[in-house]
Amino acid sequence: MLTKTKLYGTLAGLGFFLALIPNVALAQRDMEVEMPISEGEQTAQFQKLEQPLSLKIAVAVGGLGLIGAELWWFMFSKTKSQKARVDRGIQEIDITVDGGYTPDRIEVAAGEPVRLNFYRQDPSGCLEQVLLPDFNKALDLTLNQTTSVEVTPKQPGEYTFTCGMNMYRGVIKAEANDAS
Repeated sequence: MLTKTKLYGTLAGLGFFLALIPNVALAQRDMEVEMPISEGEQTAQFQKLEQPLSLKIAVAVGGLGLIGAELWWFMFSKTKSQKARVDRGIQEIDITVDGGYTPDRIEVAAGEPVRLNFYRQDPSGCLEQVLLPDFNKALDLTLNQTTSVEVTPKQPGEYTFTCGMNMYRGVIKAEANDAS
């Protein structure tokens, strides 16, 4: 049984389709009309612009340079790694949130609690929140204040943390404890 919403939607779609048919037919029609060109009028054809070879080379080199910079930034730039310090049995690290996370790679011992202290300096909305999906945690970060969270990576491995929009990310690398 058709409801009113489905009926109105079908009628609107049919009306839209029928409105397009004459326009498509007109667009496909071959309309070659010769019009006399008076002095001062331009033709509808493209005109070739002459550019010096040096300008063409400069644009090509500039484009290749930008492509290279983008590849370096996203694929080859070094991450900043830092080992957590141990204070009264808790591994602790300070992370500055300013256009990303610094450090963005944290080395800790697995099986021991870790306190992450996020100090947010960047006012952008993307960095208002940090997500730690492996630990089922989400933190709202206040501007120019430190927000702390404690997690315990049970197994050796890498645990990611990201901003609320998943644009900026960091990694907690848990390594096997030497004492065990």
